[in-house]
Amino acid sequence: MSEKADISILGCGWLGLPLAETLVNSGKRVKGSTTSPAKLEILEQKGIQPYLVNLQPEAVDEMALADFLEADVLVLNIPPKLRSDGGSNYLEQLNLLLKAMLDSPVKKVLFASSTSVYNDLNRIVTEEDTALTKESDPGYALLRAEKLFMDREEWLTTIVRFAGLVGEDRRPGRFMAGKKDVPGGDAPVNLIHREDCVLILKRIIEQEKWGEIYNACSDVHPMRKDFYPAATMALDLEPPTFLEMAETNFKLISNQKLKDDLPYVFQYPDPMHFF
Repeated sequence: MSEKADISILGCGWLGLPLAETLVNSGKRVKGSTTSPAKLEILEQKGIQPYLVNLQPEAVDEMALADFLEADVLVLNIPPKLRSDGGSNYLEQLNLLLKAMLDSPVKKVLFASSTSVYNDLNRIVTEEDTALTKESDPGYALLRAEKLFMDREEWLTTIVRFAGLVGEDRRPGRFMAGKKDVPGGDAPVNLIHREDCVLILKRIIEQEKWGEIYNACSDVHPMRKDFYPAATMALDLEPPTFLEMAETNFKLISNQKLKDDLPYVFQYPDPMHFF
C-alpha cells in the first residue's frame, strides 16, 4: 500500500489532467488514473502519483484499484459512451468501483456529470428541476450514476453538471463547419470553458461543498445561429447555415447557485469570447 493521498482523480484525460496539475501546484497530494500505460510517465512528470486503472470487469487490477482509492477525496471523471450501449457498460464499471470504495477511506466524492440529464423544458433550468431524462433518453445512465453515489451514507457526494465542454483542442466551430440547414438556430448554447471547469472543481474541494448539486455553465447564452458561424469563421472554416423554424426546443442552464454558493466568478463568462 502506498501512502494515503489528499485526492484521487479517476480519469486524467482532457479535464482530469489539468485539474490534477492545478491541485498538485496548490500543494495537494494527488493520485491520478489512466487506462493508457504510455500516459503513466506523463502523470509522474507532473507530480501526480500514476495508476493504471481499468474498470472493465475482465481487466480490473483489484490491488491497484484499492491502492488508488487510498484517499480522502475521489474525483470521478470518466465520461460515459452513452450512444453505443445506452450507458450499461458505464454503470457496470461504476458499480465495480463503488464496491471497491466500500473498503476504502474515501469520505467525499466529486462527480463530473452533465447537463444532458435535463430535458428540453423551453425555459431556464435550475438544480431544483425534477423534469429529468427518462429511461429512453441518452442522459438517463448519467442520472442513474449520480444517484448511485448520492444515495450512499459512506461518503458525501457533490455532483457538478457541466454544460458542453470547450477550450484548448475542443474548438466548437470544427464540428459545425460547412453544415447546411441545421435545425435549432434559435436555441441558446450552454457551454463552459475548460479553465472554468478546473477552477470550479478546485473551489468545491477547497470550500468543502459536499452533498450538493451544481450546474456549471458560462453566464451568457448566445443563440446557435450566432455562435456557430462566429466559431467556424474564427478557424477560417465555412460557417453553417440554419433553418428558419416556427418552434425551437431548448433549455437554458442557470449557473446562479454555483456563483452564489462557492462563490465563483467565471473566467470565460461569454462563449462568444472563447475563440
